[in-house]
Amino acid sequence: MQDILAAEHWDRLDELDRRRAKLQDLTVLDLLALASLYAFEQLVPHTMLGKPLAEVAGGLVDAHWDSINDLLIWKLKTVPSESLSIDEQAIVRSLKRCLSPMLFPVPGLQPELAQLRLDFAGLLAAQLELNAFQSHSIEAYCYDDSIRFVPLEGRRLKIEVIDPAGKAKWERDGMKLATLPGYWMTRAFQDFASSDLAHQRFGRPENEDENRLAYIRAMATQLRLREVYGVGEKVSARPGETADLFQALLSLELTARYFMLYLIIPFTECVERSGDWVAALQSLAMEGLCGVLQNRFPLTWSSRADKVRNTIGWTVTPECPMGSARMAETILDFWAYDMQTVANRLRREEPGLEPSLVERPYLKFGTTLVQLPWVVAMQNNGTAAINNLRRLASRRSEAGDETRRIEGNLARHLADRGFCVELNWTPPAEQRDAGEVDVVASLDGHLFVFEVKSTYLRQSMRDAWVHASTTLRKAGLQLKRKVQAVRLALESDAELRQALGVEAVPSMELTQAWIVDTSIECDHERFSGFLKVSFEEVMLALRDDSHLLDDPEGLMSGQDPEASDRPRSSANTTLYPLGFKAERFVEVIERELVWADT
Repeated sequence: MQDILAAEHWDRLDELDRRRAKLQDLTVLDLLALASLYAFEQLVPHTMLGKPLAEVAGGLVDAHWDSINDLLIWKLKTVPSESLSIDEQAIVRSLKRCLSPMLFPVPGLQPELAQLRLDFAGLLAAQLELNAFQSHSIEAYCYDDSIRFVPLEGRRLKIEVIDPAGKAKWERDGMKLATLPGYWMTRAFQDFASSDLAHQRFGRPENEDENRLAYIRAMATQLRLREVYGVGEKVSARPGETADLFQALLSLELTARYFMLYLIIPFTECVERSGDWVAALQSLAMEGLCGVLQNRFPLTWSSRADKVRNTIGWTVTPECPMGSARMAETILDFWAYDMQTVANRLRREEPGLEPSLVERPYLKFGTTLVQLPWVVAMQNNGTAAINNLRRLASRRSEAGDETRRIEGNLARHLADRGFCVELNWTPPAEQRDAGEVDVVASLDGHLFVFEVKSTYLRQSMRDAWVHASTTLRKAGLQLKRKVQAVRLALESDAELRQALGVEAVPSMELTQAWIVDTSIECDHERFSGFLKVSFEEVMLALRDDSHLLDDPEGLMSGQDPEASDRPRSSANTTLYPLGFKAERFVEVIERELVWADT
């Protein structure tokens, strides 16, 4: 069976290499230009309420983005180093070859670009096929215990589901994750509406609604980063430089709304009128050259200095009413995907993580910044921010403080519900090998021991398996020692019993020990016998606001809740109809009642 998978894998690698050879001479900017033309043909909707052509054909836009990012990584490994610091002449050369013949047709140049586009589409298809095979076959074979591969005649394999519940659980965890942005958006909307911000102006009248929406979206992401991931008001952009987190989030949201309003929507409207996506791109490009909006090409570029000047207006605060050039610089650095730095590391074959187009949307070529409107306008900026900080920059100097804040946030939520709480409790010397206990709490005779883990948002079964096999497995072993240390200490430490409000050591039936993790992976599985549950689920249970997962204001769906046929959860819905009790809290978590409607 392994031989069949290996042969199939090599066939796909060979096809990818064959396709790469046809485009070996492309620069990175050439590749991005061709990718942008492909995106407006296949990945951007051609009708306001329709799906992109790639989705109509059964594909996923995210999978295309990932594959384009893989092609970018391939180019960074192979192009000459000097080509990654581009100037005006390099931009002109690239556009003349890979973009202008379509946007501004000149007799004789179209055939070359037409062939390049065909070759790029073939290359991307080969990368998509390889990625799909790795995900659905190789990784499934290695990491998915809910299925098995059955050999058939002719060196073919069939996948059989042997654990439907396990398969359904993976899919349900994905559904849980998909509901959370709506929860945070609703909370941000409520905070905004109840503050003085609701009565303030947000830029020029014609832009006010969009600016206000961008502001609320930035609030939602900051709220989630603060409460779940412990991120503070300032974050590192580079050694010695920090950026204001909210301003960094707001700048990305405003950039996304700008591209959506002035490029993506006009493009879609133009295609609807003309039925011709190429004519729509030509019209937008010409309007940009003749009007005040300037660059309306399928990809945009500017010098870093110009981008800083254009970003200053988005750094205005009460403390800095004219904006700050220094803050604009650090924000750009925070979101920058440095082509040269990544290429150097790849060529040296040094270990490390590559950014994705979503996580770092400013593509830095020396002093020139390139952006892809078809990514920036449509990406999930919350995921971009979380993984920028927690995946790519997990070794920032403030990461340790963030972990402490996460533990403190859990302790605060527990205390607000009447729990007696000990935060970062250290066992006595004879049990010191158990390590510090993140949170110990008690209520109604129940004892709770929490092991808190913080990570990022994963998207593959392999990454989830690695997380389970390393971090969560270790957490289970740690928790086993820590529970024993807490119970032994309670037997002899009257001060600890008093702090936790217990007169004796609670029975094992009344002792709960949970791994509380910021990720959703392996939700409600057990490690060394201990339940793993997501931080956001525990928080929702303690706050008793799981009804907000239902998007009660229609903020994510864009629908009027009053006009929708979908049943709505009542604002008065509670998980604790008889009042908050520890026993019911345990039931809410163990039966996953927070997600009852998911």
